[in-house]
Amino acid sequence: MKKIISLFIVPAVLFTVEKAQAQQVKVGVFDIDYMVRAMPGYPRVDSLVQIYERDSIGTQYNKYVSQYKTLDSTYKADSTDAATGKKSKAMWDSTAKQRQQVAVYLINWQQIVQYNEEQKRGQLAQPLYQQVAAAYKKVLDARKYTLILKPGTFEIGTTSVDNLFITVAKELKLTSLPQELLQLGPDPDAPKTSAANPQKTNPAANNKP
Repeated sequence: MKKIISLFIVPAVLFTVEKAQAQQVKVGVFDIDYMVRAMPGYPRVDSLVQIYERDSIGTQYNKYVSQYKTLDSTYKADSTDAATGKKSKAMWDSTAKQRQQVAVYLINWQQIVQYNEEQKRGQLAQPLYQQVAAAYKKVLDARKYTLILKPGTFEIGTTSVDNLFITVAKELKLTSLPQELLQLGPDPDAPKTSAANPQKTNPAANNKP
């Protein structure tokens, strides 16, 4: 499920799929990360990550800047004292090492921030991932798809690909999906339309009496 399908391989796979009998091969499009970001609870995750960035990461950055300034001033003062013998070279070397370590943190701060934010986002979004994964498993168990493609690995309209975002959304009882997910393919439960005009529906539309 996590395999990355090369853009060069997918057209050949789709060609084979189109040649096979429809009842034997079923192709769908889905990505758990995209689906999680479409969940109603995801904006709260974004908000909490922003708060974490401001209150925790921002405070930590200011701490490192202050620490570096202090170490830099000490290093410059100790360099003179070490040269005149007022302080040992070992003490000066220790300050220089600490100063360098803090400098490395500041130089690589953007990467550190990105890593910490991703870790925090993953932690906060874990319940959403569990919900989506459970619904997705139910869909796969019930429908027995042969091949699942990720968005962007095929050209829309070139073949018949079921939009499992819609199916999983129904399982999750979501009433709507972003337009960019709806346009990835037709609802598998909707009446079949021509390939040139795939039906675009929201899960709510099919739940109406």
